[in-house]
Parts: sequence; structure tokens; C-alpha cells
Amino acid sequence: MTTPDADGMLAEQLLRLTRRLHRLQRQQFEPIGVTPAQARLLRTVACYDRPPRMADLAARLEVVPRAVTSLVDGLEASGLVRRAPDPVNRRVVRIELTSNGRSTLRSLRTARRSAAEDILAPLTQEQREVLGGLLDTLIGSGAER
Repeated sequence: MTTPDADGMLAEQLLRLTRRLHRLQRQQFEPIGVTPAQARLLRTVACYDRPPRMADLAARLEVVPRAVTSLVDGLEASGLVRRAPDPVNRRVVRIELTSNGRSTLRSLRTARRSAAEDILAPLTQEQREVLGGLLDTLIGSGAER
């Protein structure tokens, strides 16, 4: 009799959990009118001290610049970001959050917390802390490679 592949089962469980979280977030984001990818871009823009360049966003998100351009186009059409010239180098375009973008970001944070609470509801606070530590370890070990 063969033993189950424990690591493979753990990987499958993580994938299923990730898919469930994405599905819940999509449901939460739909009324806000933003896709998960657009939400991630908005969060990333907000992380910078000054408006980032498209290349900065692509590098931070680990995507090709064209993907960022498409996301920015959609967010700009919705009035959530705007392209602004760099004050020092006019060939550079920076991406700024609009006031609507900042408001949407607050709504997205609330929606993300709600989705996370749905996922984490069966866990005690102690179990959540242990899970957080384990995930930090896994995420950190992947960054070293």
C-alpha cells in the first residue's frame, strides 16, 4: 500500500485555499467595480511615498510593463488613477491616486478584511498567529531562492 504524498497534499490545500480567497475577494470587489488585479495595482501605487513610474509598478508587481499599462488604462478610465508628468524628467510618466482612488482603496481594504474574516472564521486568535508565522516562513524561504 502506498502512502499519500503529504507535501503534494499540502500544496493542493494551499492552492484550494488561495482559490477560495480569490473567489471571495472577487465577490467582495464586484460591487466596488474593481477587479482583484486592479485592486492590487491600487494598493501598490499607495505604497509609494511619491507617485511611481509604470516601470516601478511592473517591477514591484513582477509583471510585464504592458500588463501595468492595461490596468492603469482601466483605472484611469474609472477615475481612480491619473497619469502625471514627472516634475524633473518630462519623458517620465507617474501614476497618482485620485481622491476617488483613495476612497476606493479604503472600500477595498474593508472588502479584503471581510473576505479574510470569512476564511479565518474557524480559527482561534492563537491559531491565526501560528498560521501567520508559518506563512511568513514559507514566503520568506521563497524570496531567498
